[in-house]
Amino acid sequence: MQFFTILLPIFCIFIVGFIAQKALKFDIANLSKMSLYVLSPFLAFKTFYTHTLTIDYLYYILYIVLLCFILIGIISLWSFIAKYNTKERCAMVLCSCFMNNGNYGTPVILVFFGALGFELAVIMMVLQQFIMSTVGIYYAAKGSDYQDGVSQKDVIMKVIRMPVAYGALLGIVFQLCQIPLSPAILMPIAMIGDSSIVVIMIILGMQLAKLTIKQLEYSKLGVALLVRMIISPLIALGLVYFMPIEFMYKQILIVLAAMPAAANTTLLSVQFNTKPELVSSATLFSTILSLITLPIVLWLTGVPIPF
Repeated sequence: MQFFTILLPIFCIFIVGFIAQKALKFDIANLSKMSLYVLSPFLAFKTFYTHTLTIDYLYYILYIVLLCFILIGIISLWSFIAKYNTKERCAMVLCSCFMNNGNYGTPVILVFFGALGFELAVIMMVLQQFIMSTVGIYYAAKGSDYQDGVSQKDVIMKVIRMPVAYGALLGIVFQLCQIPLSPAILMPIAMIGDSSIVVIMIILGMQLAKLTIKQLEYSKLGVALLVRMIISPLIALGLVYFMPIEFMYKQILIVLAAMPAAANTTLLSVQFNTKPELVSSATLFSTILSLITLPIVLWLTGVPIPF
């Protein structure tokens, strides 16, 4: 029951957003813009400022970059075979290649691996945040105006204009330069940043309220779920085999690779209009499916499950 207790608050927040959208009909695009441009940069700054960079980050950076681009390669190959257009391919990348290592992954790791495992989960959350702020935004922007034939330069400029990565880089600079921030400054930064987590999840619930059964693209959704929930942890298994880290850390990296799609992908897909219906449905169904797949992955990696 402990496993399901962890996940219950996540589904409750989705439901709040779902009901709010059905009842009040919010402008989801403007809410997502507010979260992406105002709240998320503060979260990125706080995350990178408060977590000390060590030499181990090099191993974890290499791991998460390789995992991300191998998954992108798989999706790109399938998109070529299935003859997807650029918008569809980019949406599939958002669905499949970025996992929810934050509000979902960290509490799961804390329960099953304790404080030491939680520290690694936080590090991976930080790195995943940076990948989402760069690679994720690139693919969201690339798929946004495909019909208008935007150039590669236009896509790069959209990425450059996004403030999330700058928040992360500023946090790194402040940490490396050991620039102290008083509680009076750090507290509002943390409050604004932390609020983005809940807002993103509420926006996902709102986006789900707009879905209908007819809108679900079952073939694309099936591929996205297969890559995100099964292929991703298998690739992670191969990658960690060569990493000179403790066995428990290898277990954690495999489990994190099996997490459902990141809620941030819905935010990006709404902001750039990169098939938000597909991306949000993949996030929802991967989260539901994880109730089955995550216990299996935990068991296969040798972790006892306290049901």
